[in-house]
Amino acid sequence: MSLDLSSMALIAGNGIYPETFVAAARKAGVKRLVAAAFLNETKPELEKLVESIEWFRVGQLGKMISYFKKQGIKQTVMVGQIAPKNLFDLRPDIRTLLMLARLKQRNAETLFGAIGDEMAKDGITLLPATTFLEDLMPARGHVCGPAIKKRRWEDADYGFTIAKESSRLDIGQTVVVKNGTVLAVEAFEGTNEAVKRGGSLGRGGATMVKVSKPNQDMRFDVPVIGPDTIRNAAQSGVDLIAVEAGKTLILGLEELQRESQVLKVSVIAL
Repeated sequence: MSLDLSSMALIAGNGIYPETFVAAARKAGVKRLVAAAFLNETKPELEKLVESIEWFRVGQLGKMISYFKKQGIKQTVMVGQIAPKNLFDLRPDIRTLLMLARLKQRNAETLFGAIGDEMAKDGITLLPATTFLEDLMPARGHVCGPAIKKRRWEDADYGFTIAKESSRLDIGQTVVVKNGTVLAVEAFEGTNEAVKRGGSLGRGGATMVKVSKPNQDMRFDVPVIGPDTIRNAAQSGVDLIAVEAGKTLILGLEELQRESQVLKVSVIAL
């Protein structure tokens, strides 16, 4: 579908993803940006970067859709995560309760897919989370940081296979491996906590692998790494990060490249 560059909305989670999207959208010619932000998640600085912003609690779907409709929004993008702990602090409105009641399973795919369906009922299209950001997805090969030896590529390939299977089962999209052994598999705790757990077990020299799900819905839950990923890896004893080529967003690339050299954490794409 064609993009409406006159007006677009972003559903803004945490981290630098929202501001990265705003910069790319402006570069692409979007004239007016409207943001739905979340308390205790979205950076307050986002207010200065958009024409309109309203703050919500996680679970206020009906209120958010009403806001978009008042702003004349027809297209929106999900940019940035919501911390898992806040998904257990839902204060759902009636529309969210009705949506949840129809779901047999409650995972990222079913929840975000249902949100997209609800918005579509009001004429609002949920666009791919990579909209305007396609240049930030690396091709196969070495991305940054120190060069790595063949054995580490083999560990990354092994972790890739495990992570693909784990994500297929909807357990998690990240694993930590070392010398052909799985040290940690991401579950509800999120990537950072899984990396800390796996890195501590590996006691240095571990590999983190992050992939997309098979048949990944590119509207949401797209794999992302940034400078904080490098710092967390280094602190946890992980010195190699492998991502899926063409399916992973790398945010804050210049800072990430600097941190990877300073902290000696390599990044490759498989």
